[in-house]
Amino acid sequence: MNQSRDRLLFARCRFVVSGAGPGSFPPDDRPEAAFAGRSNAGKSSALNAITGRRALARTSKTPGRTRLINFFALDETARLVDLPGYGFAQVPEAVRQRWGELIEGYMRTRHHLRGVVVIMDIRHPMKPFDRQLLDWCAALSLPCHILLTKADKLGHGACSRTLMSVQRMLDQEAAGATVQPFSARTGQGVDNARRTLALWLAPGDAVAASGSAGAPA
Repeated sequence: MNQSRDRLLFARCRFVVSGAGPGSFPPDDRPEAAFAGRSNAGKSSALNAITGRRALARTSKTPGRTRLINFFALDETARLVDLPGYGFAQVPEAVRQRWGELIEGYMRTRHHLRGVVVIMDIRHPMKPFDRQLLDWCAALSLPCHILLTKADKLGHGACSRTLMSVQRMLDQEAAGATVQPFSARTGQGVDNARRTLALWLAPGDAVAASGSAGAPA
């Protein structure tokens, strides 16, 4: 797909439903790409930038607000999935545990999940919860693409050094994961993120074979 076709695909994105568990999820009948990240890392802003929709995903100055899994349709062929933010300290331990169980349960049971976009603030990447999420993806053979958000907060040199540092960590801990700088404010990296998602979500046996995880028994 070229950039204009990718842009058109994501511009059609629309909210479908919020779910607190498998019983309230849509049918597992088409490719999905999930977005996950620490609370306040810029996940909602990234979703809005990629789809070109200012209010598709709600942004909040209060971390840890999203506690459900939100499903968005791309035409009738694929979905984007917004997972609850994790790692926010100022919520009860029981709530943090529930969020973890919800995220891991979704990842393990959705047979059409093609990959996970992991959102990390470029100023604070590869925190323990990020590494845990990458471990889950590796265990499920799920492709990961990391967006180092808020890249506009760093100068070019600092951004490049952080990118190289994260890539070195991924080479050691999550081989195969890809990473890029991203800024919802300036649009940096938006086209590249769309291209990755479009490849994951494209129909066809070749894409499914290379990008599908297949939940373990």
